[in-house]
Amino acid sequence: MPGTPSAVPATAPTLVAPPSALIAPSSAAAIQVPSTISVSVAQEGALSAAKPDAVSLIRDFNNSDVKFDVERLMDILRDKRHEGWVLAAYPDPKTAQPLIGAGFSLDLPERAHIQRDPLNPYPFLEPSSAELWEAAGLDPARLDRILAQFHERMDAWDKKGFRRQIWSLDPQITEDDANALLRVGIIQAIYNARAYCRNFDRFSASQQMALSQLVYQMGINLEEFSTFLSLINRENATEPEGTRLAKVDAQYWHDVQLSLVQSQWARLYRDRAKAVIAMLDPRYVDNPQGAERSIGKVLRPARRARRHTASIRQAGYSPRHHSAAHRRAARARKD
Repeated sequence: MPGTPSAVPATAPTLVAPPSALIAPSSAAAIQVPSTISVSVAQEGALSAAKPDAVSLIRDFNNSDVKFDVERLMDILRDKRHEGWVLAAYPDPKTAQPLIGAGFSLDLPERAHIQRDPLNPYPFLEPSSAELWEAAGLDPARLDRILAQFHERMDAWDKKGFRRQIWSLDPQITEDDANALLRVGIIQAIYNARAYCRNFDRFSASQQMALSQLVYQMGINLEEFSTFLSLINRENATEPEGTRLAKVDAQYWHDVQLSLVQSQWARLYRDRAKAVIAMLDPRYVDNPQGAERSIGKVLRPARRARRHTASIRQAGYSPRHHSAAHRRAARARKD
């Protein structure tokens, strides 16, 4: 599944599949774009043969392919407010899938993710964890050993017990290994951010970083953010393509930000979301802290179920405490 942006000009990646290759294998999930856009089953079958070589594309990525500083994004994702940094395999708190480093998934299969937007020439890259491990230059046999040990520990400790042991685990990879995996994950996220957003190359450095970070955190689950994807791919038919973005249309970005602010993701991961959403502000580079404060003012925490709150209150009163209070009240009435 996370700065001061650099001023390096953006260029289109030299090894990205051309528009005629439109794209990778089919998927049940689709980006919601205007209803006139569709891809037939026959087209999906024809396009799956054009699947790009993800490992080669990732290895040949150049930092100049984006406007932001990739090393800066690595620093952000290593921070515990975002992904954290663990040098041994540990279970994801929700899915229990094995993660390592800054949230690098260790056992994902290659996934089908077709590009359904004919206005976007970029393919999605969804290689397996083993392929990404290879792209990082690490030994496949070591991945097998780490996974085997992870499953042994899960059998012995279960998920909760395992997570209690995280900070006492001996490292299974080095700092350099974890950095290589993090870089590979970021590069994949950049390619997929382009595939999600038609105008990615026109965005500012901070906006490109925000979208790449969002894809790194969400992965294929970003498909569920249909309102956000529709808004960010919105075009103004009365103006030439890209004119709205060139003018830094404040309302455009306000709508895009608001769609994320109103999401359950933003409410559950408030600090992380505040930092990411703020980067979409076209004035972010002038006042990063102010942009974050503005988002923080409108970003509400997730609601807690009343039943859960009530159970917490009840748990604070044991029968013994209740009985003692009852006896004190009885004595007071006698007096």
